[in-house]
Amino acid sequence: MADKTFLAFDCGATSGRGILSRFKDGAFTMEEVYRFPSEIIHKDGRMYWDANALYGHLVSCLKELGGRGIQLDSIGIDTWGVDFGCVGKDGALSGQPRCYRDPYTTGIPEQVFEIIPRERLYARTGIQIMNFNTIFQLYAQTLSGDPALGSADCILFMPDLLSYLLTGGKVCEYTDASTSGMMDQVSRQFNKELLRELGIRDDILLPIVQPGTVVGHLKPELAELTGLGPVKVIAVAGHDTASAIAAVPASDQHFAYLSSGTWSLMGIEVGAPIINKRSSALNFTNEGGIEGTTRFLKNITGMWLLEQCRKEWRAEGKDYSYAELQDLALSEAAFPGRINPDDPCFAAPRSMVAAIAEQIGEASDAQIVSCIYHSLAERYKEVLEMLRLFAPFTIDKLHIIGGGSANALLNQWTADALGIPVLAGPTEATAIGNIMIQAKAAALVADRWEMRRLIASAFPLKTFTPVI
Repeated sequence: MADKTFLAFDCGATSGRGILSRFKDGAFTMEEVYRFPSEIIHKDGRMYWDANALYGHLVSCLKELGGRGIQLDSIGIDTWGVDFGCVGKDGALSGQPRCYRDPYTTGIPEQVFEIIPRERLYARTGIQIMNFNTIFQLYAQTLSGDPALGSADCILFMPDLLSYLLTGGKVCEYTDASTSGMMDQVSRQFNKELLRELGIRDDILLPIVQPGTVVGHLKPELAELTGLGPVKVIAVAGHDTASAIAAVPASDQHFAYLSSGTWSLMGIEVGAPIINKRSSALNFTNEGGIEGTTRFLKNITGMWLLEQCRKEWRAEGKDYSYAELQDLALSEAAFPGRINPDDPCFAAPRSMVAAIAEQIGEASDAQIVSCIYHSLAERYKEVLEMLRLFAPFTIDKLHIIGGGSANALLNQWTADALGIPVLAGPTEATAIGNIMIQAKAAALVADRWEMRRLIASAFPLKTFTPVI
């Protein structure tokens, strides 16, 4: 295995990191070299992503690495899905991308269904119905006459937008495009007929490319500014969950996965989309994975619940560490209060603590944490039973990856609820998947199973066995 050095920009909806990885002598190491916030701009009652600030952080990270004399073989960027920026004919970003948490799409799906029935939309795209799907955002912006959309030469999803700002190259990467609610599951290209029916411009969509495609090289001015030279930028699995699932250290297909972070994404990896009346009724989604796979999954509100409570408590002077939160939950393990994590009232409340209290009554901090952990574990059980209705194989273990995999108490309560072993780790799955796709593009690994064997050897897992 040749020596290579890759940089993964893993941009989450709360924060992002620059992760440096070196491949040498058949093994690889990882180092976090930069951390930055994902900033939301609140303006005129609307919510936008600060794409300029994100770009600035990427450049700062590259300058730091250049100053250290590090030579990169490639760069990859992953982000959350559905959101996009409009690029004008002059190549400039037209305004800032709208944030998926902006409630401007409330009620929009119902308006769309008057034109395209829900069943037909799902049959063509296989995507679960959520207010913020790209197709609903575009319809809302079309109805409002959004000037950025009206003057756009094209739209770029967030990872592709950031790659464009670095290179000037425009692509539309498959895994992120697959979350939009506009991609035909058979052709794996956009279904422009759907857009025309809704009066949405169909000339703003680029052809879809697969993970591993070279977007371009750092612009000459960036190559000089950073001291890195014309480094390649690779379109990895741009949707962060797709990169995370690529890093599941599974030895065979008999697993379900839970990518645990702000959102909990729970599903299975299958060879083809699963689209039928039952999957539609249960609102499962089919999203693109690497190597032609499909991520058949359901979005579950995850650590968003806890992080919003934690933010409120911190403002009150109670800055609980994660270890202290687990101790709080354990002290009230028998607390009976439960919530439905996916209730819309928890999407963007003014006060998460108050929203939970409205469901379960007044409760202590410890009781609220216990309620969140138990409610998530029970929701995971419900979704696992649904997945078993569709899986073409037995599911005998759950792999939890992402930041939530470090939560030992929630992992144990999840194992107890599901009745199957839970294998936790790695926590940095998204960045690892990003890096592994760059490694595959560099011919260091052959396929996802070789990736997973390498990951399993580098990151020991912790197993949680159900307590019966």
